[in-house]
Amino acid sequence: MMAQYHALKAEAPDCLLFYRMGDFFELFFEDARIAAATLDIALTARGHHGGELVPMCGVPAHSAEAYLARLIKAGHRVAIADQVETPAEAKKRGGSKALVGRAIIRIVTAGTLTEEMLLEARAANWLVAIAEAGGELGLAAADISTGRFEVQPVTRPALPAELARLNPAETIVAEGMDGLVADAIPAGRFDSGQAEQRLKSRFGVATLDGFGAFTRAELAAAGGLLAYLDRAGRGAPVLLQPPVRRATADHMMIDAATRESLEMTQASGGGRKGSLLDAVDRTVTGAGARLLAMDIGAPLVERAEIEGRLDLVGWLAEDGGQRERLRAALRALPDIGRALGRLVAKRGGPRDLGQLRDGLDAARTLHEALTRLAEAPALLRHLLPALAGHGALVEELRRALVPAPPIDASQGGYIAEGYDAALDELRGVGGEGRRAIAALEARYRDTTGISALKIRHNNVLGYHVEVPARSADRLMTDPGFTHRQTLAGVVRFNAPELHEQASRVTSAGAHALAAEAAHLEELTALALARTAAIVATADALARLDVAAGLAERACEDGWCRPHFVDHACFEVAGGRHPVVERAVAATGERFVANDCGLSEDRRLWLVTGPNMGGKSTFLRQNALIAVLAQAGSFVPASSCTMGLVDRLFSRVGASDNLARGRSTFMVEMVETAAILAQATERSFVILDEVGRGTSTYDGLAIAWAVVEAVHDRNRCRCLFATHYHELTRLAERLDALALHHVRAREWKGDLVLLHELAPGPADRSYGLAVARLAGLPPAVLRRAGAVLAKLEEGKAKTGGIAAGLDELPLFAHLAAVEPDKADPLRAALDAIDVDALSPREALDALYRLKAAAGDG
Repeated sequence: MMAQYHALKAEAPDCLLFYRMGDFFELFFEDARIAAATLDIALTARGHHGGELVPMCGVPAHSAEAYLARLIKAGHRVAIADQVETPAEAKKRGGSKALVGRAIIRIVTAGTLTEEMLLEARAANWLVAIAEAGGELGLAAADISTGRFEVQPVTRPALPAELARLNPAETIVAEGMDGLVADAIPAGRFDSGQAEQRLKSRFGVATLDGFGAFTRAELAAAGGLLAYLDRAGRGAPVLLQPPVRRATADHMMIDAATRESLEMTQASGGGRKGSLLDAVDRTVTGAGARLLAMDIGAPLVERAEIEGRLDLVGWLAEDGGQRERLRAALRALPDIGRALGRLVAKRGGPRDLGQLRDGLDAARTLHEALTRLAEAPALLRHLLPALAGHGALVEELRRALVPAPPIDASQGGYIAEGYDAALDELRGVGGEGRRAIAALEARYRDTTGISALKIRHNNVLGYHVEVPARSADRLMTDPGFTHRQTLAGVVRFNAPELHEQASRVTSAGAHALAAEAAHLEELTALALARTAAIVATADALARLDVAAGLAERACEDGWCRPHFVDHACFEVAGGRHPVVERAVAATGERFVANDCGLSEDRRLWLVTGPNMGGKSTFLRQNALIAVLAQAGSFVPASSCTMGLVDRLFSRVGASDNLARGRSTFMVEMVETAAILAQATERSFVILDEVGRGTSTYDGLAIAWAVVEAVHDRNRCRCLFATHYHELTRLAERLDALALHHVRAREWKGDLVLLHELAPGPADRSYGLAVARLAGLPPAVLRRAGAVLAKLEEGKAKTGGIAAGLDELPLFAHLAAVEPDKADPLRAALDAIDVDALSPREALDALYRLKAAAGDG
């Protein structure tokens, strides 16, 4: 057995090997240690190898999916080695000691999942392959759970942005490619010539011209992906639509840093909650949620396509009754796209066919209802044909299947009564046999006098008589019963009459299962013959769900339809941050809306004001409004007019990347450099506190130069927030620069943050007031106030920011007490007559001084 195990392990050395032994999948050696630690299960040992015990652990085969899910989530691959013959076949092949044949039937990886339990219902599951050929890069991406397949050329600088858009579950590259964090596989699988033939064969075409003019690098990536899927599935088919050729110019370019800082699909702490996607998502199906995530991740840049989506959202927003009827119908739909994916991959079952039946039938009903509506928008008219045309398949599945088919086909019971007369007859024989066995059980109780006698069944003994151990002697001497097995507390027997009845039941049951399996295969073939049409239906339903969900979201908070123009502007009235607004509303407070007016002659706004005043929120909300608008959504504003954005950049917040040797300031500079190198006149940029991670002079100089570069060279729409008030002087010579600030007021010594944007620069930064709000100790605040006064005095005299600091004594702040506010610690010290104190009084005085210092 160990020789067989090692041979199988050699086929998949990079995987944990699930080795089937009876009702368990066992793991050995290092695989066992890894799996036991990951799954928190017992690590045992079995036999010896090389003079040492063999580590071993196992999981039940019937619940293997749950363990697989945990292993895959932990980053492991798993090779499934199953039995490919029965013990009887093995015995016939090689005698009584022949080992049952086993083979790796599948390699389970994060990017090759189709099982419902292993997938996140509301997230796509992309497998990405990257290849290099002729000095160019190509990217192929497939989600085999739904069949989506994309291919595109990509430059190395743009590659991180594309990977961030897809957020793949798994990425593979050819061995030898440098600088990419991905799993390397043999370069031979990325041969572009072989890839072309593989694609032609896969989609049954003589030429790929109908799919697009692919570069060698794109072909290599697509071929590598297909080869990987073939190896993982051991030749089993997977659901793949014909490849769609994309280009980076097809959608708004958003790099990984921008996606992270804007929390587009994931919040900063991980997960969807708190992200833009979470704030917007009102879809009622898994397919709709996945499509919405793709829309937000890749906003469109083609105006006509955006307007088509907005027309459908607007139509549904205006008709609340129609919207609710549509959402109610969609809410009841199964995920037919993923059900089809499992059937194609031969991992489906009766329930998946039932889901196709119910989903396609509901789509037909929707088609009939929506076709009757007048003045439907163009996108809806385009989607309607895909909802119909499945009548014959639906009727056949309705006749053939029970209303709620089971997941597991092995026990039968999924073919409806009346569909197959021969099957009904077999079931009748089996039913009569089971009734006869029940009658036999009653008769055995009467004749033996053992009231606890039962007839039971298991996979080893079949049907047998079971009695408590204390009653077994009566059957041991009865010639009508033959002893089979003694267990703790019970004894089991055979009986000739029972054997005869059991044979009838077993034979009828086996034939019935075979008949049902044949019908399952036929019905699956009928469904797979309509694969392309079913995929189109699933896509159309998902698009309807997205539009209805966006309409629902727009109506919840009074969002408006964005208006697009041909020139580069960004004019928003009453704009709000969709995530922050909800969080603020939950506390019972009101979010303060603000306007933004970027035009060709005022394309760069310099925003000043205190921390916590709302600068970062203002910057982010406008970037998110641009994303939502071009994704085809209404936006959180009173009105919105904008020119299309080709690239979106965000340099907001501070973080380091110590693993790559980058400090917070280095990360800031890398991100800023990328913006200056890539932003065009059609881009939208938000920059917050550039230069704050280094010395004051260096930071101001960098921020000054960046503002000039954005204004003079990039000439893009930009919101630039800063604490460097010196930058406001740039307004004197940069004609497209406008000054704005977030308003704040001090009232009776307290800072009131108004979160309102107003024209002009801020009068000061209110840094000490914010520090007081944050709870800085009063003594520290007084010291900071004295330092600030000296700094401002030195600056006024010499023009130097740090002038006069060397003249400031360490405890000067103790003397700088406002006349009307006597220092309680100083007063307590002055009141003490040191020479007159007894030791006890001195100790009491020390305690009073300590208390005064703490209160101060």
